[in-house]
Amino acid sequence: MSEVVRLISAGGSEIEKMSGRDLKTAIAKSEGRVIMGQHLLFASQGLVRGVTNTELMGAFGADMVLLNTFNFDDQTKNIGMQGLTVKELKARVRIPVGIYMGCPGENSTEDAKLYDKRGMLASEQHLAQAVELGADFIVLGGNPGTGTSITDIIKYTKLARQVCGPDMLIFSGKWEDGVTEKVLGDPLADYDAKQVIKDLIDAGADIIDLPAPGSRSGISIKMIQDLVYFAHTYKSGTLAMSFLNSSVEGADTDTIRQIALKIKETGADVCAIGDGGFSGCSTPENVEQLSISMKGKPYTYFRMASTNK
Repeated sequence: MSEVVRLISAGGSEIEKMSGRDLKTAIAKSEGRVIMGQHLLFASQGLVRGVTNTELMGAFGADMVLLNTFNFDDQTKNIGMQGLTVKELKARVRIPVGIYMGCPGENSTEDAKLYDKRGMLASEQHLAQAVELGADFIVLGGNPGTGTSITDIIKYTKLARQVCGPDMLIFSGKWEDGVTEKVLGDPLADYDAKQVIKDLIDAGADIIDLPAPGSRSGISIKMIQDLVYFAHTYKSGTLAMSFLNSSVEGADTDTIRQIALKIKETGADVCAIGDGGFSGCSTPENVEQLSISMKGKPYTYFRMASTNK
């Protein structure tokens, strides 16, 4: 395509033409105002009958949507897709749609009590499938209770870059599953977070995943700001995402507003909101509030209305 436009002001027809590298540029040009919603697939068809949660989040201001617990081995378990393929879902929303892939290692002893964590594993086979299915990006990490270590995430990041090739937009990091090993930015972590970020970038990560101050216990603006700065400066062009989750995505809009402003101060390029609300997504009002707080009403309304642009 010609010159890449900012993602926050790109219409559906412009987004459909973006490669992975274009999408990264479009995010960078948006200067910290990109909103990502998360859609949990295994538990429910969705919050509103007849439309998917992905469509709902796009309608309330999300610029990107991340599919969580996508089961590659048995796609009938992806209830929230409502029978659609990834490409069909993308055709409906006309915003970037990606897949969250887990990285639990051989030492993980946690049981899969809610969903099949192996079905969403970032294995070589599943990574190749993600490309074939049409995922616009992949996010590597570990859902709560999966016992995922940072060493695992680095390993799978390297594999993802090898399998998916140079164009795939890869997010990688640790913002949840902090019981047995602390998340990035936690002052109680027994590792060097900047060395981890360096290793993730060297392994092929385009965007580093970090927790959001105000939503994750013990995480401050200064901690995440320092890590975002390091990610931005260690390798030119590297971006960062701050993830509002830990069930706080199900709080009131005033809480979302406060956390949004904290994330803005960190300098993160993508502001994500988790799926811990009702029926597999945060409440639509919270997606809208996050969008308004991060990029104002004009760009929020643009995203709401620009599907067919």
